[in-house]
Amino acid sequence: MTEPILSRNFNVPNAWKLSVAGPRGAYETARKVLLAMKPEEIVQTVTASNLRGLGGAGFPTGKKWQFLPKDNPKPVYLVVNADEGEPGTFKDRYILERDPHQLIEGIVLSAFAIRSHKAYIYIRGEYVEPYQNLKAALDEAYAENFLGKNIFGSGWDLDLVVHRGAGAYICGEETALLNSLEGGKGFPRLKPPFPAIVGLFGCPTIINNVETLACVPHILKNGAEWFANLGSPGNGGTHLFSVSGHVKKPGVYELPMGTPLRQMIYTHAGGIRNDRALKAVIPGGISAKILTAGEIDVKMDYDGLKAAGTMLGSAGVMVMDETTCMVKMLLVAAKFFAHESCGQCSPCREGTGWAYKVVQRIYSGEGDLRDLDTLLKVARNMEGRTICVFADAAAWPIQSYITKFRKEFENYILNHKKAGAVHG
Repeated sequence: MTEPILSRNFNVPNAWKLSVAGPRGAYETARKVLLAMKPEEIVQTVTASNLRGLGGAGFPTGKKWQFLPKDNPKPVYLVVNADEGEPGTFKDRYILERDPHQLIEGIVLSAFAIRSHKAYIYIRGEYVEPYQNLKAALDEAYAENFLGKNIFGSGWDLDLVVHRGAGAYICGEETALLNSLEGGKGFPRLKPPFPAIVGLFGCPTIINNVETLACVPHILKNGAEWFANLGSPGNGGTHLFSVSGHVKKPGVYELPMGTPLRQMIYTHAGGIRNDRALKAVIPGGISAKILTAGEIDVKMDYDGLKAAGTMLGSAGVMVMDETTCMVKMLLVAAKFFAHESCGQCSPCREGTGWAYKVVQRIYSGEGDLRDLDTLLKVARNMEGRTICVFADAAAWPIQSYITKFRKEFENYILNHKKAGAVHG
């Protein structure tokens, strides 16, 4: 890939304003498509492009759209998941803050494809500047009739509402998001029924994340084959990777799906800070199972990382050098999950709390070698036993950190127990 696609306006001053985004092609594709293509043709094109959900699950986007029931008398809703709360992930923020018209155009096209006349953007409450820029872009789009009644003279209407979340990580789970959007607690729902059948307000609903929908204008402009060929087999296009931690050049990198992790770290992110040795990498946000330095020759796509025993998730790549304490890393993860569990399911509510207490005990110098097996047992009893995958996500760091760095955990317990050290 030579030219950036999703990130092409990220470094253009004021690209969040229509006065800048317009001359750079904003809404040109939507204007043509709404007057020339049928909804089912758009769905077919997106399906053929191999676009997958870029929020974490990686489910084929076009296939999800096809799950909507035919000839249903109820309204169809499009819900945009902009509740980017996964630690180590900040890619959607760049779109919301620097190029919101790209997202709005993607929403217009996607809503038209699924025959929806009402769309909602559920944005993370902590994203103040992204919200402000998005809201300003929304007002501009309405003023130019890119939203509202009879868009582009096509006879098709779309109303778009921005709703701010209140800081709950669990609302990034699609059904918890729906409950929150309806005014209820952010509790995940049992599935089935799936949102495509019974979603927002009991109506058929498609939920896609920000980056996924931002891809749609580019697919319809350049074609499904073009997009599919940008990535790896079954993983179309590019992806925005949030790279942080002990690298020389942290940031958001737009790279083809399937880019090797080693290349991402050492070529694009400049290598390890202070030229230290690499110790470990979290490839897909804090929920993803960790990879050791010897496991980074993997392709960064859904299939490559699944084969490596982890996941692409939110594409939050966190790099750790040889100075990193894995006990402290697990403490941070365990504390986060214990704090963010919604408490609806007992295995998650109790399991995350107990896991944090045990890791905290180890870190404070009061641990015992038996605590490691206790943690693994707690993780096993959490995994696969709850309504949503939050408990699984909390269990995976415990399992992978202890399994892959067990000797370090054992040495920590023995050395700090002997020294009687207590860390703050």
